[in-house]
Amino acid sequence: MKDKVSTDPSARTRVDKWLWAARFFKTRSLAADAVVKGRVRVDGAPVKASKDVRVGDLIDIDIERVVWQVEVRGICDVRGPASVAQTLYAETDEGRAKRMQELERRKTFREPAAALHGRPTKRDRRIIDKLSGGD
Repeated sequence: MKDKVSTDPSARTRVDKWLWAARFFKTRSLAADAVVKGRVRVDGAPVKASKDVRVGDLIDIDIERVVWQVEVRGICDVRGPASVAQTLYAETDEGRAKRMQELERRKTFREPAAALHGRPTKRDRRIIDKLSGGD
């Protein structure tokens, strides 16, 4: 596996393959979906799944509203162990600070609707109607 990682500046692979190999997403299709939905940017620009990634590119990855800002350090198009995947990128200091700040904010301020799943019950509906002034 280690011999499959390339740090050659001319090496390149598709962005969805790289995200999968770097273990940001469990499957390649999830990585491709994130790219199509505009949650992945290469050098600040939204890209297609077929965009080639090279060593030195800056990638912004939005995973559940937490943004990872990483610099590509290696190219690999096969998924391997996590220890190898971590050598494929380096998180920027600015990106790490923003990500930690967002995680701290999430711990402090819980999303009120996070505990709600599905439709409101009859009791919930009565409370909603009472608070909104509806009869």
